[in-house]
Amino acid sequence: MKLTGAEILIRELIALGANKVFGYPGGSVLDIYDMLYKNATKITHYITAHEQGAVHAADGYARYSGKPGVVIATSGPGSTNLVTGIATAFLDSVPLITITGNVPTALIGKDSFQEVNIVGITMPIIKHSYSLRSACDIQRVVREAFYIATSDRPGPVLIDIPKDVQQELADYNQNFEYSMPAKTIKIDLHNAISLLLKSKRPYIYAGGGVLISGATATLLKFAEKISAPVSSSLMGVTAIPYDHDLALGMAGMHGRYAATKALYDCDLLIAIGVRFSDRATGNKDKFLRQCKVLQIDIDRAEINKNILVDEFLIGDVKEILDSILELLPENKNKSWLNHITKLKNSHENLLWTSNNSLTPKSIIESVRSVLGETPVSTDVGQHQMWTAQYYGFTKPRSFLTSGGLGTMGFGFGAAIGACVASNNQRVVLITSDGSFHMNLNELATAVTYNMPLTIILLDNNALGMVRQWQTMFYEKRYSQTALDRKTNYVLLAESFGAVGFKVMNVHELTVALTKTNKITDKPVLIHCLINQDENVFPMIPPNGTINDIIIR
Repeated sequence: MKLTGAEILIRELIALGANKVFGYPGGSVLDIYDMLYKNATKITHYITAHEQGAVHAADGYARYSGKPGVVIATSGPGSTNLVTGIATAFLDSVPLITITGNVPTALIGKDSFQEVNIVGITMPIIKHSYSLRSACDIQRVVREAFYIATSDRPGPVLIDIPKDVQQELADYNQNFEYSMPAKTIKIDLHNAISLLLKSKRPYIYAGGGVLISGATATLLKFAEKISAPVSSSLMGVTAIPYDHDLALGMAGMHGRYAATKALYDCDLLIAIGVRFSDRATGNKDKFLRQCKVLQIDIDRAEINKNILVDEFLIGDVKEILDSILELLPENKNKSWLNHITKLKNSHENLLWTSNNSLTPKSIIESVRSVLGETPVSTDVGQHQMWTAQYYGFTKPRSFLTSGGLGTMGFGFGAAIGACVASNNQRVVLITSDGSFHMNLNELATAVTYNMPLTIILLDNNALGMVRQWQTMFYEKRYSQTALDRKTNYVLLAESFGAVGFKVMNVHELTVALTKTNKITDKPVLIHCLINQDENVFPMIPPNGTINDIIIR
């Protein structure tokens, strides 16, 4: 059977279960969009207000569902508008299929209208890329792209398809099977088991790799078996329920005191699916000098990259933990657990906030109390850290945030993607006045598709996190961090077709949230005014240690 390249592409997406895709049409992808039109009963396309919103939506869809997100954009500015979203997915190991159109092959390299070398531009931030020259390759490439995006350490894959390749006829095999490369990896657990048996004060540091592997339940069994407290990176916040006895919360620059102190008190750090970023370690020369380190990761490149380790295991986190559990005897270390309990109950471990009635803590806890645990997306900055600290997550994959790249403007698109992945269930976006202005145009998308998004906008009239650093490290020289926006957020929401509330205290917030719970066919924006001097604590200054921690 002969089909055009565009039809082969769409048929393959459908065959691989990608029945929900995001994008924005243009001249170089008209044939692809024509096939989307003809297959509208089998594949649903969500058009956003901007390509960056589309790629963040595909990213959010992938983070929440665990399936690859798919985004389509035209050539030139369409494809370059995807770059920030591709980098965001790359640094957070998110499976993403990025499909771009390009000018006809005869015009490539001739500075044609809307021509750009998107393969070259994205080379450092892509797991793999394809620049197709024949429709005969599309079926194989799409299958291969999905395999590469989801296997080992996930990541974004780019498929660039010139317009004439989309129009070219090629044979299509309905019974085509892509042969996955065979893996025969044998893991030697001997040295790791030896370290675990000798440890009296084990400590688990869990990252996004735990969630990617689907290992959250296994991690909990492992922690309970060896009496190890569990802290997390920002990407691993939902790896363990916040209210579990062994949960210490987030570690790192803005992590809980108990999580940081216990790390410095342990004799064995078990790092699972984390990359030891600078925000997590602080001063690398003084980090973990007192203990042994066992690192478990699927990506060999992460071993000894940032921190030298004593032992490591390469492979799927869940498979490795399952194997260890079979071999390891139970170890109930009461003295270590008592020490952990004391740290968790200590004065220093309290999350301080000011006495204002409407604070980040009271806002986020009210949202959690009234709306329940829905998927939560954030942008980047102080509100992101407050959400990680205060929300109280118990379900894996329910916290969607940009960790590695720290992308302001990520949250709205990601919330849209999570809403699509959850079949239009409520999703909460916690954002700030700084981040919200970057992609507020996606409010149009949420309204168009009747999405029950709840947008909690924490407004301190500043770029809060940058201002906090200026307060603490730049002698309060507030260069360009006072925003002085005149935006009327309630009228803005209403102008898009959404619902808007402005609240000044916790009672008004609770009333607005209660009303929001009854609105299921459109987004709601709740504008919350907070004090400009609210800062995120605890904080370990850059290149600092536990001895430098600022509690309040």
